[in-house]
Amino acid sequence: MIKIDHPFGYLEFSGNQVKAGAGLSLSELSRRVAERGLSGLEFAIGIPGSLGGALVMNAGAYDGEMKDVVTYVRVMDGKGRCFTLLADQLEFSYRHSILQGSDLIVLEATLELTPGNLGEIQARMDDFTRRRESRQPLNLPSAGSVFRRPTGHFVGPMIEELGLKGFRVNQAQVSELHAGFIVNRGQATAKDVLALIKIIQEQVKERFGVELVPEITIIGEE
Repeated sequence: MIKIDHPFGYLEFSGNQVKAGAGLSLSELSRRVAERGLSGLEFAIGIPGSLGGALVMNAGAYDGEMKDVVTYVRVMDGKGRCFTLLADQLEFSYRHSILQGSDLIVLEATLELTPGNLGEIQARMDDFTRRRESRQPLNLPSAGSVFRRPTGHFVGPMIEELGLKGFRVNQAQVSELHAGFIVNRGQATAKDVLALIKIIQEQVKERFGVELVPEITIIGEE
């Protein structure tokens, strides 16, 4: 695993367009474009991870997604060849892009934003932040929302109805604040988290007939 926050954390402005390195924090990107009076990334405030990861997963929240603002993305393949993909070529859908499961590495992206009122932009970001803080377990380490939302269902209420809210496998716990999150109570391992995911999937399948698909990406051997 290679962490590319530096030197891939740059940000360049050109009118309403923003070119950003894939290692830039999504929250920092959201804040810095807001300071310029540019609207379109308010939804990204508080989403953990980098711009590159957000593009791979088509991250989104509060009715906004990365696909709404992407113009094109610069990538590198497994042989070191660099090229550009337009937004349409990325085939964005719910928490998906063609970047998933490929050997392509995101280097940078160009985003098209909209001029807005700085006060209104900040107000929306403040509102989204308050909503996150009241509903999500931000005080403990987690990988964010664990499962994709299945059609016609909400993950958290199903898990809660099963009585799994607060359930643990060692130090991995279904959050007591939001059952769609698995938090680390101290020394949880990846094995603990994966075991807890499996228990949730099995019980949801048995009770509701719903296949829960992880929203997080699992890398390496299980």
